[in-house]
Amino acid sequence: MAVATEIITAQDLLDSLGGIPPARVLMRPAPGTATETDLIAINQGKKVICELVDGVLVEKPMGIRESLLAAALIALIQRFADAHKLGFVTGEAGTMRVMPGLVRVPDVAFMAWGRVPGNRVPTQPIPDLSPDLAIEVLSVSNTKAEMERKIGEYFESGTTFVWLVDPKTRTITIHDRDESEARVYGGSDAIALNKVLPGFRFTLNELFDRLDAHGAANDADEERPSS
Repeated sequence: MAVATEIITAQDLLDSLGGIPPARVLMRPAPGTATETDLIAINQGKKVICELVDGVLVEKPMGIRESLLAAALIALIQRFADAHKLGFVTGEAGTMRVMPGLVRVPDVAFMAWGRVPGNRVPTQPIPDLSPDLAIEVLSVSNTKAEMERKIGEYFESGTTFVWLVDPKTRTITIHDRDESEARVYGGSDAIALNKVLPGFRFTLNELFDRLDAHGAANDADEERPSS
């Protein structure tokens, strides 16, 4: 899908992508001309992870704290899903074609077996998938308009839940396709996912306390006896 004809200036392009910083837009290939082949080549290079939006390669920012939270959520959800044979979880390189011309890479995504073709993990580099749950861990360069666009696209593709995890405020905003208002969870709140993961539950402290984790003092750092 090419960039819409009403996009004339660079600012028009950035606005169409949700007002993201220019540094997140790859200029080669030229915006509006990028293909899934280009996306695969970029993502397999592992220098950056990109999404393909209207023929534009858009970099997904993710730092250490964001990656840590994503990894923790993957572990929590996959452990439960495996125990109950419910589905599988992908991480920050899990590329999926959610609609024609639109390839997204949610930081965490859960797919129930019943909605996966053949009830098997896809083998294609970019499978046609709409996750039951899509989780985005917010980074500094994410904008409100960008995330609103993503939420709308996920829901249009068939996703049930979209979570926005904010490391700064230590909150999770849950968007439910069947509800008009999002819900914000923080502090010691607990989250359950009975619609897509019946019985799954965890507390926000269980997740965000990982940001304060530290190791024990090294033996080399302990006080040495004086000579």
